[in-house]
Amino acid sequence: MAPKLRPWSVALWLLAWQGGSVALAAAYPHGGLLLASPVQAALRLLELLPSSAFWRAVGNSSLRIFGGFLLSCALALLLASLAAGRPWLRDLLAPPVAVVKAVPVASFIILALVWLDAEALSLFISALMVFPPVYLNVLEGLRQTDPKLLELARVYRIPFRRRVWGVYLPQVLPYFRSAASLALGLCWKAGAAAEVIGLPEGTIGERLYTAKVYYQTPDLFAWTAVILALSAVFERLFLAAVDGLAGKAGA
Repeated sequence: MAPKLRPWSVALWLLAWQGGSVALAAAYPHGGLLLASPVQAALRLLELLPSSAFWRAVGNSSLRIFGGFLLSCALALLLASLAAGRPWLRDLLAPPVAVVKAVPVASFIILALVWLDAEALSLFISALMVFPPVYLNVLEGLRQTDPKLLELARVYRIPFRRRVWGVYLPQVLPYFRSAASLALGLCWKAGAAAEVIGLPEGTIGERLYTAKVYYQTPDLFAWTAVILALSAVFERLFLAAVDGLAGKAGA
């Protein structure tokens, strides 16, 4: 279980950040360009919130990145379900899964730009990075399903739909939940990186790149905070839905 965020710990790191920003500003003529303070970042974020361009960028990035996550989860669930009882399919999928796990995301982004336009890039990269953890975890969950329960279901001729709901789901959902928690963070990191490189218009990645080019460090930290907030919100909502499904399956 991941350690919880404590208010005192967060406050301590914010103070350290503030102290570092003040020290750089005092030591160098343009030190404020190197590290904006948390106060500057927060004020800049408050300035951005009322603008329609801000919400358009948030909507565009969320739709593509979270859309890539959902598409990849659906594909991973399907292929893991098929591969669980088919060793030849597991062997066939093993090399591409290993490649996606090992190759740096920047390499995939640059290669994908040859095939795709910038608008589709973040969706594709997010889906690509999400697939291995979800596929492997779900596959492991299916392979660890209690064989006695499966035998019991066969003996009593329990319909396939009830078998999925009563046997497979309670066994697999903990594996899927763990993978989804990891994958949601990965998809936002990879998706934002794809937008920074591909520069699709009206996205968070484009705003990050612009802030970097013009040394707008308050904007850089403000948009980074937006990515963190979106990742946390989507993770909380999605995992709440998974937990609700787990409760119904276990009832």
